[in-house]
Amino acid sequence: MEENVAEILIEALPYIRRFNRMTIVIKYGGHAMVDEQLKEDFARDVTLLKFIGLNPVVVHGGGPQINTVLQQMGIESKFVKGMRLTDTPTMDVVEMVLGGKVNKAIVAQINQQGGKAVGLSGKDGGLVHASKLHIVYQDDESKPPEIIDPGHVGQVTKVNPEVIHTLTQQGFIPIIAPVGVGESGETYNINADLVACKIATALSAGRLVFLTDVDGVFDSKGALISSIDSAAAKDMVASKTITGGMIPKVECALEALEFGVEKVPIINGKRRHALLLELFTDKGIGTEVVG
Repeated sequence: MEENVAEILIEALPYIRRFNRMTIVIKYGGHAMVDEQLKEDFARDVTLLKFIGLNPVVVHGGGPQINTVLQQMGIESKFVKGMRLTDTPTMDVVEMVLGGKVNKAIVAQINQQGGKAVGLSGKDGGLVHASKLHIVYQDDESKPPEIIDPGHVGQVTKVNPEVIHTLTQQGFIPIIAPVGVGESGETYNINADLVACKIATALSAGRLVFLTDVDGVFDSKGALISSIDSAAAKDMVASKTITGGMIPKVECALEALEFGVEKVPIINGKRRHALLLELFTDKGIGTEVVG
């Protein structure tokens, strides 16, 4: 048993050395946010990353939690192309749940593990600037596409990373809710994958890690791909080998790589200590998208 532990530590050593002082942006979502054991594991893993010299920055989702509160309040959830239609009452709930309940729960869990986490939304310090997003929707090719106004749904126009730099330099772990601010101070609900991507590029992060509910990207035969380059990933999207919810994650990965992020692992957050297994072992556990 002792030899196995020693071998694990020796295997991790070169990665710990390589990642020292590297900024790693983690998109935290899916089952890992609702299972109690996985939530504790995630908090412990992120705290460990900080203690051994990395700079983790967490961007979280919260769709299931938002759905629960909306249902309790009698507000119907409506989606188009996977995006939540967000009128003013829904936006109030989204901001309350993401920036309040969910964000502060993650902060508390990391602090309980000995870390120093600070919760932010994209509105704090002008972190995430946004503009209104319009959805182009076409369910019948014989008809022209429809332009849908999704309400308070935004797209990132600019990231001001100054507040993140200030926190990480003082030993804090930023925990960011994907809410942005418009030119007139209006609030926007933004896809967390996209926010994580934009923040990673603004920070010149070494890694952007997506925690999902699947093992990674699969080929046409259903086999997990451990590493894929940008060209192959684009081909797989075009040929529809990559489908569904994996498409926006791969597209975000490609954008992050284009703007300087070194690698983008897509891993299964339902596995205990998935972050550590991906970052500090030779084989990793998911799909690594590279330039």
